[in-house]
Formats: sequence, structure tokens, C-alpha cells
Amino acid sequence: MAPESRAHLLRHPYLLLTLTALFWSGNMVLGRAIRADVPPFALAFWRWSLALLLVLPLALPHLRSQWPILRKGWKPVVLLGVLGVGCYNTFAYIALQYTAATNGVLLNSFIPIATIALSWAFLGKRLRPIEGLGVALSFVGAATIICRGDLDVLAGLTLNRGDLWMLAAVLVWAVYTVGLQWRPAGVDPMLMLAAMTVVGVLALAPAYAWEMVAEGRHINVRAGSLAGIAYVAVFPGFLGYVFYNRGVAEVGANKASLFIHLMPVFGTLLSALLLGEVPHLYHYAGIALIFAGIYLTTVLGPRLK
Repeated sequence: MAPESRAHLLRHPYLLLTLTALFWSGNMVLGRAIRADVPPFALAFWRWSLALLLVLPLALPHLRSQWPILRKGWKPVVLLGVLGVGCYNTFAYIALQYTAATNGVLLNSFIPIATIALSWAFLGKRLRPIEGLGVALSFVGAATIICRGDLDVLAGLTLNRGDLWMLAAVLVWAVYTVGLQWRPAGVDPMLMLAAMTVVGVLALAPAYAWEMVAEGRHINVRAGSLAGIAYVAVFPGFLGYVFYNRGVAEVGANKASLFIHLMPVFGTLLSALLLGEVPHLYHYAGIALIFAGIYLTTVLGPRLK
């Protein structure tokens, strides 16, 4: 493949959104796995502090020329920073202290539905029937993987306080996704991400201090916990948000949020590759439904306009 073709492919919004789902799948697994060594506010604070160090060299060259635009549009920047950086992952990490990763992934599958509902309520955007069918198919596919093809498993899932935190995270992310359309126009994406990250880190700092002082919870410094923090900073944090924000800008909130249904797919594939777990028939059925739903919404739907 020619370098120009590779560069074009790496800018394709659907590829970026697919990679985002891959990175965020690892984020959910790690958030649950290292919960005993890294408290939730500590994980969120250091994730975004390190991500800020990565984005600053790319953002600072644009600061002087675009500062007037950024300052004029400070209200959506602050709101998006508090929601997308300060709240969503923090709520998810708190949730994973109390609930299984299965519940977390299932509840995250409601993000596309919540995003579509908010887009309809506040922006008047509606899905055509074929797009609605695509969303429904992908959600059924995600549920098929999570409940292992057994409705009794799905019926047996009960809500605990961790699940309620995850539902709050779902609502926050849906609002963030819809709200991205109000970010200041003309601001470089790296500068925008840096500004939102600064807001989020400032919002997280008091909560992190409270966690250490009032709760007495600290990071258990060891190779596994440090590697986990590094992963969530580089991939779900820095690259994931760059890719997701670009994808939303290119294809809109409704289509972009649909790719979150790929998280159970990647969870299945990662388990097969890293843990040697053999996929079952319900895995293949769920994956087929998810890809069918995404195809209907992103490929076939636009052709039928």
C-alpha cells in the first residue's frame, strides 16, 4: 500500500472509531483488574495528567494564534472538559470497584441509545427506519455476547451501586458526544483536547486529594499498576479521545456512538488472543449482528437516501 493510501486510511473516521472501541475495551478490563492497586480518582487523575503531557507538544504551537477563539468559546470547553475528561471515566472506574466488567460493558452498550435520544430531544435529529434497525441489531449483538447466548444470564443481572455509577457515566458520555458539536469552531483538535484535559485535571485534583486524605487510599506502586496507568493514559486517554472526537466531527454523534457496540467484540477477540479462550457460537452470532447493524447504519443507510 502506498504511503498516501496508508495515510488516508488512518484518517478514515470509521477506522478511528473502531480503534477507539479497541482501546476502550482494554480500559474496562484494566479498570477492573487493577482496582485493588489503583483507586478510581487516582487512576483518572494520573491517566489524564499523563495524557496532557502527550498532547501539549502538539497543542502549544496553536495556542497563541487560536487563544482568542478558545477564550471566546470557554463555556462549551469547560462543560466538555468536566463531562468527558473529569466525569465519564471517573464514574466508570468507581463503578468497576463494585460491579463486574460484564455489567459495565453491557451498560456501556446503552450509550448509542442515550446519544440518539438526546440528539432527538435537543437537536431534533431522527433516525430513518433502516438506521434504527441497525442500532437495534448491534445492541442485540452486544447483549448476545455479554449474556453468552443465554437469556437467563441477562435476566439474572441485577443493579448494584456500581451499575448506577456506570449508568451515570453512560448519560455523561451521551451528553458529551452530543455536546461536541458546540465546541469552538476553528480550534485545532490537539489544542481543543488539551484545553478540555486541563479542565478535567483541575476538576479531578480535589477529588484525588480527598481520596488520599479522607479515604486513605493510595496507589500500590508496582510494575502492573504503573503499566496499567501508562496504558489508559496513552491509548484510551490520548489516542482514544483524539480518534473519537475526529470520528464524531466526521460522521456525527449518532453513528460515532454506535461503534461502542464493538467493545464486546474486542473483549472476545482479546480473550482469545491473550488468554487462549476459544470463542463459542454465540460469540460469532453476536459479532455478526453487531457488524450487520453497523453496516446498515453507516453504509447501506446513506446509500438509500
